[in-house]
Amino acid sequence: MVFTQSRRDPLTRRVVILRHGRTTWNAERRFQGQEDPPLDSVGIAQAKRAGEILNNINFAKIVASDLQRAKVTASLIAQSTKQQVTEDVGLRETNCGAWQGRTWPEIHAEDPLTLAAWSTSGDIRPGGNGETRSEVANRFVASVQNHVAELQLGQALLVVTHGGAARAGISELLQLPRGNWGALGVLSNCAWSVLTEQLDAGQQWRLDEYNAGSLPEPAIGDDA
Repeated sequence: MVFTQSRRDPLTRRVVILRHGRTTWNAERRFQGQEDPPLDSVGIAQAKRAGEILNNINFAKIVASDLQRAKVTASLIAQSTKQQVTEDVGLRETNCGAWQGRTWPEIHAEDPLTLAAWSTSGDIRPGGNGETRSEVANRFVASVQNHVAELQLGQALLVVTHGGAARAGISELLQLPRGNWGALGVLSNCAWSVLTEQLDAGQQWRLDEYNAGSLPEPAIGDDA
């Protein structure tokens, strides 16, 4: 299956951004950041299920963060198609500084105001010395744009990454104001988002699906 193009849309490139499967630390509500816990059995099953759906798309390229929870998810998806997975450190999760390895309840009990502000701000450093969301977004978007540049019109790219990095990157690709980044909700494990490149609008991006578990259906506009 390939993406169906609307009769109104030019032939464009698309990006599917997928969060990795569940890990042992996800189950414990523990901040992972750039630490490297493995997928648990639920996460492995999630990745296999995602592959059954996403492999209906003929991806021209599959790229993943080099952290094992993302690259193992990508490899499980790519098994049936025998595609090579390209690792990219630019797709890593946020470095969460001193918060890494600690649980949400622990951090909330100690510093609830900073935790709440970080959830919606592009400029607060988690754990005192981590990366801001803006920094994460900049490196994430640079990596995605480099891979998209290798695609031909009509082709699709699969990006397997992390929840925080994906939300920041999608916000930046959509050119959302920093103050509105919190409008995009938390991504579920092995859920994906689909963006279409708008070449006739100065290479802007359109969000077709967010936090989805199924492929987008062709839609007819209200003004059709």
